[in-house]
Amino acid sequence: MINKKMSPDYCPDFQNGETILIDKPLRISSFRVIEKVRKVINFRKIGHAGTLDPLATGLLILCTGKKTKEIEKYQSLKKVYCGIITLGLYSESFDLETETNTFPIPDNLNEEKIIQVSRQFIGEIEQLPPMYSAVKKNGKRLYQSARKGKEVERERRKVLIYDFIIDKVELPDIHFTIECSKGTYIRAIADDFGKALGTRATLSSLRRKRIGEFDVKDAFDLKEFSELFQTEKNKLNYC
Repeated sequence: MINKKMSPDYCPDFQNGETILIDKPLRISSFRVIEKVRKVINFRKIGHAGTLDPLATGLLILCTGKKTKEIEKYQSLKKVYCGIITLGLYSESFDLETETNTFPIPDNLNEEKIIQVSRQFIGEIEQLPPMYSAVKKNGKRLYQSARKGKEVERERRKVLIYDFIIDKVELPDIHFTIECSKGTYIRAIADDFGKALGTRATLSSLRRKRIGEFDVKDAFDLKEFSELFQTEKNKLNYC
């Protein structure tokens, strides 16, 4: 595995398979991360085990070569996210990717009420996938229709929320940590959470901290990863 815990003498074998931990930066797609890593290691067969939205940062697990067969195993692991939900804002994408509109926030809203409502989301819940998502409907990604202003009928999906912690309340911002199952849209939770609090809400910040036992603290950012393979000791044909 290629992460910050690996030995300095580790010799990667991308054909037989490597798992790479990357800390995805802001405003870049998960696919763009793969493109950059491909260029650095000069190896094409790479996939990711769970996408992150362009406006999200954090842990992205990449698999190369024969390890791509294990992607589904990584995808099924629990995920831990932290971020900020901003009350009184609404956007069609449920985050800051699209234009926002303002909504009034109830005057009597306090931290106790916010924590109480957050507990309603713990356990098995049903979500309606956002229109601005990569879910396919009739062979087309939902976001492709959304960008043309079209609304597509979607089916609700069951996901599991293991924990929903309110870390800090600085209205209109609510800082949170969520532990959840595969397929959970944190943006959809933000939207539903705002409705449950008597207003609307937008996900204004999101970071994936963990996938199963893998932690973003052990992941390389793209600059570090590039520098790792530019040094003479770690050139791909050197081992």
